[in-house]
Amino acid sequence: MRPTSPPPARWLCVLASVLACALGPAGTQATILQQEECYYLQLIEVQHKQCLEEAQLENDTAGCSKMWDNLTCWPATPPGQVVVLDCPLIYKFFSPVQGRNVSRSCTNEGWTHLEPGPYPIACGLNDKASDLEEQQQSMFYSSVKTIYTVGHSLSLAALLVATAILSLFRKLHCTRNYIHMHLFISFILRATAVFIKDLILFNSEDVDYCTKGSVSCKAAMVLFQYCIMANFFWLLVEGLYLHTLLAVSFFSERKYFWGYILIGWGVPSIFTIVWTIIRLYFEDTGCWNTINSSFWWIIKAPILTSILVNFILFICIIRILVQKLQSPDVGKSHSSPYSRLAKSTLLLIPLFGVHYIMFAFFPNNFTAEVKMVFELVMGSFQGFVVAILYCFLNGEVQAELRRKWRRWHLQGFLGSDPKYQHPSGGSNGATCSTQVSILTRVSPGARRSSSFQAEVSLV
Repeated sequence: MRPTSPPPARWLCVLASVLACALGPAGTQATILQQEECYYLQLIEVQHKQCLEEAQLENDTAGCSKMWDNLTCWPATPPGQVVVLDCPLIYKFFSPVQGRNVSRSCTNEGWTHLEPGPYPIACGLNDKASDLEEQQQSMFYSSVKTIYTVGHSLSLAALLVATAILSLFRKLHCTRNYIHMHLFISFILRATAVFIKDLILFNSEDVDYCTKGSVSCKAAMVLFQYCIMANFFWLLVEGLYLHTLLAVSFFSERKYFWGYILIGWGVPSIFTIVWTIIRLYFEDTGCWNTINSSFWWIIKAPILTSILVNFILFICIIRILVQKLQSPDVGKSHSSPYSRLAKSTLLLIPLFGVHYIMFAFFPNNFTAEVKMVFELVMGSFQGFVVAILYCFLNGEVQAELRRKWRRWHLQGFLGSDPKYQHPSGGSNGATCSTQVSILTRVSPGARRSSSFQAEVSLV
């Protein structure tokens, strides 16, 4: 029977592994903890089988026979002798105190109790320093889990409201907002996948992280990986759309939109299916939450590529914006719209994963915990910030909400008398298409750039 690891340390290892999958580069060092634990547990399982096989082959009846005590194999020993062995390998992982020994004496009645005490005491696991360090780690990972749970909860609530607003108000229906809604949905799925993963991995005592995991555990990880990748690719779509509006004079938004759908949902599904098949046939161990094998690059490489492309698009968009702001066609009367445009783009594009590029240039000795906390704040609260920028601070959305509120308030005040009802055509405001035409009347030389301003002016 495989020994059960101490619950607090085991929980920390599992949480570190899951955070590593969620955080990528910053969590890579954390997942080593759980992988080392699994290595030691698998090695103990091998020693267990070997000990039982050797015990069956030995026929010595005098003295103490070979014994397995769930951690160590004690050799057959004549009466009156003492056997001294090193502490089990698993305690090299858990205990900061190394080089300790345990012993048993063989008597006529059999093996004596373990000396100088139970394994945790004999091997230094109950050391005060290690207890304090374990408590600090437990508090850190608990705080980390609380932070990203609160962040995803806020993001989920804000994104659901934002998606409902863009869906229910017909005047807000256009290609730009359709892309925004798909981005919102990707964030919603990401937060939902995180909650499902936590529910299965942390609230189930039957999950085995070292041997063959359950189907529900693997399915949760497959869903989690797909939602994470889809979220990154929809962030890439936002960057591609903004750049296309600047770089292409005339293009079919409907044609490009279906291409964006393929990029946002189709490409991640292909990589996730390939990764699932390879894990199923070549590395079907644990809960598929390890990231130390070369198969992890099937998930990691597309995400890193999307981050790199978005960073390049960020540089290109900033360069084009600077050129347009310096253009003589942009007079003083247009400084305010272009200032809002620049501010909107600078606020949106860094949310597309530019901070991952920043971490790539950090020194290797930079604190992993700082990276983890920073990426968790950026990742879990990212959906909340995007919902604020894309929806709640959007001028069109605010105007439509005010118009609907005035209309509902007026209907409630005047009642349902038909003579007080206004014709529906008289209340039409500027839609996604008419807003562009209104802005293009300002200056003939700024028609193309005003279309872009209409699409991305969010605050």
